[in-house]
Amino acid sequence: MASSGTCCLAGIISNGMLYVANAGDSRAVLGRVKKGTKETLAVQLSAEHNVNIETERHDVRSKHPYDPQIVVMKHSVWRVKGIIQVSRSIGDAYLKKAEFNREPLAQKFRLPETFFKPILSSEPSISIHKIQPADQFLIFASDGLWEHLSNQAAVNIVSNNPRNGIARRLVKAALKEAAKKREIRLSDLQKIEQGVRRHFHDDITVIVVYLNRKLIDNSSLCSSPLSIKGGRHVNF
Repeated sequence: MASSGTCCLAGIISNGMLYVANAGDSRAVLGRVKKGTKETLAVQLSAEHNVNIETERHDVRSKHPYDPQIVVMKHSVWRVKGIIQVSRSIGDAYLKKAEFNREPLAQKFRLPETFFKPILSSEPSISIHKIQPADQFLIFASDGLWEHLSNQAAVNIVSNNPRNGIARRLVKAALKEAAKKREIRLSDLQKIEQGVRRHFHDDITVIVVYLNRKLIDNSSLCSSPLSIKGGRHVNF
């Protein structure tokens, strides 16, 4: 259990404001209609805590100035202590409390040295966004989606297709890209058992939230405010 962990991405709408909290490398993206063109643009609302991002590596190193091995390159990927790419998460107790860095923890997770302060953090970064009339929808998704689709590509899919089944459509688009990168057909990728498929693509979780401006404007007058319409979720 000490080696289990997860990223977390949450959004709350209150009094016309959107609050997004993120710990890990999931991402929230807003679809906003551009004035005069009716084009829907992608606006990223969250910051990712992945040490493959240079600014995040600098941040982690600044918090652990006496550990030259706090972030190292392994298998062509930057990782915290050579183990994990994210610098913030829920769980992963073995990288937060030294008492869990011992048996029965599997050897591949154990660090050779003890530590005296948490290596990973569970503190989320929080962004605040005032919802505008041009804001149409939100996409909340794990890094498995963004590994294969750009922000704008995902927004284009949502804005150009019916609401029903839209999250599943996004997942399918990401899987098509994953199959294309490996030069195989999507149907062949889908036949691969789950444990092995992890080598082809990461887990993908998607939630699409359509914004209803009228309900958002009236939310401050309600004891149990409604602020979304037509949410769609799918997990692969």
